[in-house]
Amino acid sequence: MSKIAVVFHSGYGHTQRMAQSVADGAGAELVQIDADGNLPAGGWEVLAAADAIIMGSPTYMGSVSWQFKKFADASSKPWFTQAWKDKLFAGFTNSATMNGDKLSTLHYLFTLAMQQGGIWVGTAIMPSNAKAALRSDVNYVGSFSGAMAQSPSDSSPAEMPAGDLETARLFGERVAKVSERWSAGKG
Repeated sequence: MSKIAVVFHSGYGHTQRMAQSVADGAGAELVQIDADGNLPAGGWEVLAAADAIIMGSPTYMGSVSWQFKKFADASSKPWFTQAWKDKLFAGFTNSATMNGDKLSTLHYLFTLAMQQGGIWVGTAIMPSNAKAALRSDVNYVGSFSGAMAQSPSDSSPAEMPAGDLETARLFGERVAKVSERWSAGKG
C-alpha cells in the first residue's frame, strides 16, 4: 500500500474540512500547516516518506495563503536534492465565491509540483453541468485540475456543501488508486 500525505493550510476551517475528506478518500495522513506557516514536528519526514503528496490551500486574493507560500518556499530544501522527484502530486482549494480565481491557486500548486519533479494527478470526475444539476452534486464547481470547493464567506465549515466534500473524498480515492498503480510500476 502506498503512503499518501495531505499537506494543507486552513484559515477558517473550510479547507481543513476539505482536507479531511481528501484524506478519508485517500487513506492519507494529514499534515497541517499552522497559522505561522510551519509544519508540525515530524511533518517534513511524513512528506519525505510519502509516495504521493496532496496539497491544499484556501484561495486568498487569487492564490495560496501566505502560510502555504511559506511552506512552499521552505520546500526548496527537498527541491535542491530532488528528494521529491517522481512523487505523485495533486491539489485542492476552497474560496468564498463560485469562481474566486481558484484555478489560479491550483496552477500555483501544479507549478510547485512540477518544480519538485513530480507527476500531477487530476480529478477525473465529470462535472455536474446539466440544467437539473444541484449545488449538492459531485463536482458542481467543475474542475478537472484538482478538487475545488465553494463556501460562502458567512458560512461555517459545518455548512459546506455535501457535494464539494464528496468531490474531495472521490478525488482522494483517485489519487490513492493512481498511487497504487504508480508504485506497482504500472503508472
